[in-house]
Amino acid sequence: MRTDNRKVKNTVVSIYFILIVFAILLATVFKSLEMFVDSTFFVFLGLFILLVIVHSIAGYFEYDSDGAKIIILNKGLILTEYINYRENKIEFSRHQLTGFKINNYILYKSLVVLVKSYDGKKHKERFNVTLLKPKKLKYVKQSLSKTIKENRKRKQAK
Repeated sequence: MRTDNRKVKNTVVSIYFILIVFAILLATVFKSLEMFVDSTFFVFLGLFILLVIVHSIAGYFEYDSDGAKIIILNKGLILTEYINYRENKIEFSRHQLTGFKINNYILYKSLVVLVKSYDGKKHKERFNVTLLKPKKLKYVKQSLSKTIKENRKRKQAK
């Protein structure tokens, strides 16, 4: 099964554009009206915090479980064609998957995948799935659950 959230990119770019235009508009308004000089810093601080939150939430997610390997990819949405930043990619065999968990915070959703390496050590990988639609997240969850179920059957058969 393959799924991703590439359709969200235009929405995120629009949100960035609106925030930048709003910042420029506020800068010109506060410069012309000198009665709000004391609160200018707090308004721009709030706008900066909002921009950081949008930047941390906005991420591209791709899941591919076709074939013998599972590939999960996370990367940023802005400037990814030019600068490959915030990329998190994991590729592993199906039998290496030992568990997963979906954490649902207020503004952020993450997929934590527990993978067993060939030397027997387990390590966690965390992926941002905030902008993945609930239906697609359900499909990813079903696919991972099915793989874990197959791994348990294979382990009991040995």
